Amino acid sequence: MLLVDGFNVLWAGTFGFPAPIFSRDKSRELTGLFAFFALLRATIRDDLDVTTPEVLVVFDGEHGTADRVAADGEYKANREATPEALKPLQFLAPVKEGLNLHGIRWVEVDDAEADDVIATLAARAAATRPVRIMSRDADYYQLLTDQVCIINRSRKSSRRLITPAEVVERYGVTPEQWPAFRALTGDSADNIPGVRGVGPKVAAGLLRDGMPLDQLPDSGRLVGAKGAAVTAAWDDVLRWEGMITMHRDLTVPIAPTGEVSPTLPKPADVVEKLGLW
Repeated sequence: MLLVDGFNVLWAGTFGFPAPIFSRDKSRELTGLFAFFALLRATIRDDLDVTTPEVLVVFDGEHGTADRVAADGEYKANREATPEALKPLQFLAPVKEGLNLHGIRWVEVDDAEADDVIATLAARAAATRPVRIMSRDADYYQLLTDQVCIINRSRKSSRRLITPAEVVERYGVTPEQWPAFRALTGDSADNIPGVRGVGPKVAAGLLRDGMPLDQLPDSGRLVGAKGAAVTAAWDDVLRWEGMITMHRDLTVPIAPTGEVSPTLPKPADVVEKLGLW
């Protein structure tokens, strides 16, 4: 099964496509729309173990960040609402319409972020089959298992598939420890600062041998200046870990079916059918 982080792919397509795409009369920019379907079609064609997957696209709900913002008002507060930053939103409605026209299911839960919905759906689908998550967001590393892997289209083809082994080798922590690791080191994308002076190597050392975050205070590892910094920020660290941890038990009004999704045509044909050329 392929679970697609819809806005993540739309953002990547809007700002990362090799060239801008316009309507024939040059009056309408179509880059994000065209790129979304180009990236999705290429992933299905090139990056999966099966040629006929079930595909489900997940979008962020309008009030999806409310719970985390209530826990910490600084959550994602660094994301500017400038016209440039909001540019992908103009393509959202035609992307959804294009998915509908070609039989690709999508879901948006008003009070949930896409990653929590994907975490919930991945947990359910992985019980019976392999799951691939299409996203550049490293927060998904916490979901990695033998059954669940991530596809990052920004990488070279030989490195697009991210597995649990890569996280262990590259960062020195397990996927289950990823929220703790990011709570200590910080996550600039979500405006989580982490502990001052604690980088990836220090965090990996503190969490070595599978150490759960909540056991650190009694582990004897919080020594020296770095240990003192973690101790001083301890309440924040626990809160950040909770914010980074994805929810896997949401009520989602759609479920994996195991049925093959229709084949997507070329992106130009999608745009043509939408009447936007």
